[in-house]
Amino acid sequence: MDTNDAREELDRLSAWIAGQTEGMVALQKTLTAIPAMAPESGGEGELAKCEALERFLSSLGFDRFERHDAPDPRVPSGLRPNLVVTVPGACDDRSVWIMTHLDVVPPGEMEQWKTDPWTVVERDGRLYGRGVEDNQQGLVASVFAALSFVKCGIVPPYPVKLLFVADEEVGSAYGIQYLLRERRLFAADDLVLIPDGGDETGSTIEIAEKNLLWLRFSTKGIQTHGSRPDQGANAHLAACDLAVSVNGLERVFDRRDPLFDPDRSTFQPTKKEANVPNFNTIPGDDVMCMDCRILPSYGLDYVRAEISRIAREVEARHGVTISWTEEQAVESRATAPDAPVVTALRRAVKAVYGVEARPIGVGGGTVGAYLRNAGIDAVVWSRLDETAHQPNEYCLIDNLVGDARVMAAFSLGARGA
Repeated sequence: MDTNDAREELDRLSAWIAGQTEGMVALQKTLTAIPAMAPESGGEGELAKCEALERFLSSLGFDRFERHDAPDPRVPSGLRPNLVVTVPGACDDRSVWIMTHLDVVPPGEMEQWKTDPWTVVERDGRLYGRGVEDNQQGLVASVFAALSFVKCGIVPPYPVKLLFVADEEVGSAYGIQYLLRERRLFAADDLVLIPDGGDETGSTIEIAEKNLLWLRFSTKGIQTHGSRPDQGANAHLAACDLAVSVNGLERVFDRRDPLFDPDRSTFQPTKKEANVPNFNTIPGDDVMCMDCRILPSYGLDYVRAEISRIAREVEARHGVTISWTEEQAVESRATAPDAPVVTALRRAVKAVYGVEARPIGVGGGTVGAYLRNAGIDAVVWSRLDETAHQPNEYCLIDNLVGDARVMAAFSLGARGA
């Protein structure tokens, strides 16, 4: 297609999207009014929200729906919904996916909210409510980006597939992990955009994550009186030694990678469980946790071996026994900085926001890791004020409109990626 023709199509799509603020706000209100929380958070899952979304999308003119529900006996419906909505493209060689999640986190401390978290309040160009930014900004933007092709009579170069998944907030076992294990939705050449992370300017494209290792250490010693330490084995003291020693692995795994911030591997003590209730008892049992974020250039088996070595040394020094469990362990493949999905997105961000977006890596975990590990290039991007999980969460209406325009440009520009 001629460059001028592509520009004219993008201008038509952008102009249509710019006039859809009322519909975007209406969809935000519909979705926010239905708390979609996982059973781990005291909720009943995402089904009611998914069904409301399907009705809303049908009323807008979408007509190609697929449900891929994961069974979950813990929720009243017995299932966790995953929904795919498709806008057909000119060529089926690959698909363009925009993936968002249906679930939200609980509101937290209600006294910190200035508004009802389940009722959208519009004020000064912002929409307030639980979930409006995480992840409904990306969800709503994706809906109107895809709808712009339908309403403008423009056929995208490849099918545009909106994927709305369950269970992202508590591990994705019933969402993208289920889909990758039980369904064959994706092809290796597909382009996948996940608008669930970013910054205020939209200038960062997340293409990689550090390897993740969450460890829970249990130390067993001998309880004794605080004045007679020689008669016992101080489990708490040994656990402190262990925490400091494992933290010291930051000097062992000392490579630097400027893709990440911080640019190094980190081994940090976090949660500490209670042991004895009084001052003058030396504890015989102690439990502490560590959050390890490791550059992808180091394999987790190498890290495990070093931690095992340290644990044996601490046992010998203190006369205790140490065991541990892995609460999470994820090794992450990266999307290449020059992958087609990155190229297409960078062009789209430049076209809409005038920003030169750069690829980055992150220490936190996203659903992008599951796709990359399955051999599918995925990027995480959005323009966000980063109020997710906070009281008085909000999204900017300008971001809703702007990100929808970027998604339309991304889908249109996939032809040249």
